[in-house]
Amino acid sequence: MHGSILARDNRKGLSLRESFVNKNINLKGCSNYMTATTTYLELSEPGGAHKFYEVVTDDTEVRIRYGRIGDQGQTQTSQHATAEYAQQFAQKKIRAKLKGGYQTAVMGQRQKRAVTRRSMTLGASTHHTRTTTPSLQAPVLWKFASSSPAFGIFIDEQHCWLGNEAGRIFGLDHSGQVQSQLTLPDGVKCLVADDIWLYAGCDDGNVYDLSGKIPRVSYQIAPDIDIYWLDILNGSLAVSDAGGRVALVSHEDESEWLKSTSYSSGWMVRCGNEGIYHGHSGGVTMYRNSDGQQLWQQRTRGPVLFGWQDETMVYAGTSDCKVYSFTKQGEPGKIYDCDAPIFSCATTAQGQYIFAGDSRDSVYCFNHAGERLWKLKTGCGSAYSMQYFDNRLFIVTTSGHLACIDVSEAAIQAARSGTVPQAVDVKAPAVAATTPAPTTLETTSNATQGIMLECYRDGSRLRMRVVSPGFDPNLRVQFPQNIREENTRYLVDEVRLATGGGFYRAYGDIRKLV
Repeated sequence: MHGSILARDNRKGLSLRESFVNKNINLKGCSNYMTATTTYLELSEPGGAHKFYEVVTDDTEVRIRYGRIGDQGQTQTSQHATAEYAQQFAQKKIRAKLKGGYQTAVMGQRQKRAVTRRSMTLGASTHHTRTTTPSLQAPVLWKFASSSPAFGIFIDEQHCWLGNEAGRIFGLDHSGQVQSQLTLPDGVKCLVADDIWLYAGCDDGNVYDLSGKIPRVSYQIAPDIDIYWLDILNGSLAVSDAGGRVALVSHEDESEWLKSTSYSSGWMVRCGNEGIYHGHSGGVTMYRNSDGQQLWQQRTRGPVLFGWQDETMVYAGTSDCKVYSFTKQGEPGKIYDCDAPIFSCATTAQGQYIFAGDSRDSVYCFNHAGERLWKLKTGCGSAYSMQYFDNRLFIVTTSGHLACIDVSEAAIQAARSGTVPQAVDVKAPAVAATTPAPTTLETTSNATQGIMLECYRDGSRLRMRVVSPGFDPNLRVQFPQNIREENTRYLVDEVRLATGGGFYRAYGDIRKLV
């Protein structure tokens, strides 16, 4: 997997492997050769890729199975006019993988790498919780039960998105009604948006583009990396992990830089035009986008458990019951005192109000000066993540709820006097949505049904360019890596120039032109 976090280039001895292919993996070309031939390859690198690629040629049929070592993986089957054509197709696929660093292997000799699931306690027990009078109930307008603890949240004008540990993603309208749902192969780590694109980080190590009918893999993270959080800006993906490292990946899924630290538990990463903000067990560090150079670092007394940013400030919720603030130049700001470890925080657009969610099912509001304005109970668990939008505070919780809290002045005044609305309870659909394999493609022969893209080879990489008129053919296109086929054309709903320029981004459904 070229470009994956911590993946190392392993391209030595290409000529030896090429020779090995020609002499020992040569597929017989006679049309009456009926015996199935299997070639099994693996790519395994310390701290990097750990996956297999198997090609089975059986007369005119070619079956390709691929995935992470130790998993069943996914299978693609193709039919060819003759056995000879099938063998030529298979050998072409094998050679391409060997050029990319794969080697012949024996199935079962390498073991599956363990995946560490994120802790549900977030270190809350490591700091003493202050004893306080129980708070009143927050004015919850509606709450949606997804049936599994949820970390992923994103709110825009049309939708309220939730992603939970069962891998289910729900899109609700602002009244709490389910409009759409998707299922990913594993738990959803977080939901992040970049312009009109919405992405989901998944425990299977992939980051999925949710803009089409089928989630597509946009970024592949090395399988031994314990991802804690993700953020994205102009196609550049920032990743923080359990080991206190932070990395930046380009729109082409290629590693830009990786920074190791002496800390652990990178629960916070936020992307800004001015740099990357990384929160870890020791505090908050800022890195320059272009090369990862450290620009400043500030300590916090407790480990950072969540982070937020507005136009001028960076915020870090910590296990020592505080929300720390720093200017984007690294100067310490106000510290907002809470009564329990802080799982999440958010602000209004200009930072006039700061919200926080603690490990004891409470949410807080402070003014910019640091004064606590209120503390209220959620009634549906602790807020693992939160976002403010149009006088509403949206939270996703330990109980798997997405809750909409009215934080207007009138609603809060009523709640503080003991008057709250009757929250509308919304249940998740009984059956999980089924999602086709992310490599599944619709086909079409009508080239007028979208914007046409072409896949071409650039050294060892497969690149994409726009061939429809009106676009610059010299600019590359961000497009799922795992469905690229050399010399193949595709149609997409829309192509947009990236905000920062320099490349295009494909949006919506993808069809293969045949």
